[in-house]
Formats: sequence, structure tokens, C-alpha cells
Amino acid sequence: EVQLVASGGGLVQPGGSLRLSCAASGFTFSRRAMSWFRQAPGRESEGVAVIYTGGGITYYADSVKGRFTISRDNDKNTLYLQMNSLKPEDTAMYYCTAARGWIAGGTWSRQSDYDYWGQGTQVTVSS
Repeated sequence: EVQLVASGGGLVQPGGSLRLSCAASGFTFSRRAMSWFRQAPGRESEGVAVIYTGGGITYYADSVKGRFTISRDNDKNTLYLQMNSLKPEDTAMYYCTAARGWIAGGTWSRQSDYDYWGQGTQVTVSS
């Protein structure tokens, strides 16, 4: 059974930091590109960041560049998202996802390219 269990969300003040984790099981984690998506109430889901299998290639949404860092530990089957300088507009449910195959850099945020999705962890940025 495939599982993607996200954790680390919570309530944080603007300018604060959070680190999300996603524990993966039931598939070969090291062979899959992994991404974080987020969805705020009333808004469409948005790709936040992607990391390729070896961890050396990453892409980010423009809205989070320079503030968020995606990483992975293939020995621990775990995906991370370090979020710094958080803003109220970062408030959303954050989901970790596994790509079904090769992800092109120019279209990495296309949801149909991901077949495994976790249950999400809520991030709320508010004073």
C-alpha cells in the first residue's frame, strides 16, 4: 500500500519558518521525482517545488523562490520542504506527491504527472 504521510504544518507568524516532512512507503521512493503542491481555500492547486531522483535538480514556483527549499533523503524515504520568511499568502494545505514518470522541467507542476498524493498538512501564516 502506497503511503505519503506529511507532517510539520501548523500556525506561524509572518516571517516565521516551518519544515514539512513527508514519509513515503509502498513504492521505490528513490526512483521517483517528488513534489510539494498546495491548495488554499477557493483557489486552484499550485505546484510549490519539485526535486528529481538524485536531489540535484530542483524547480520552484516563482512565488516561493528564495524562501523555500525542497530536499530529500533517499535512505530515509523522506521528502522535506523548508519554508522561511513565510507570508500570509502561503497559507494552504500542503501535499507531497510522487511523479508517475519523467517530469519535464518546463511542465513540472502539471498535476496529471503525479499519481501518488499524500493527505496533506495545513500551514497557516497569521499574526
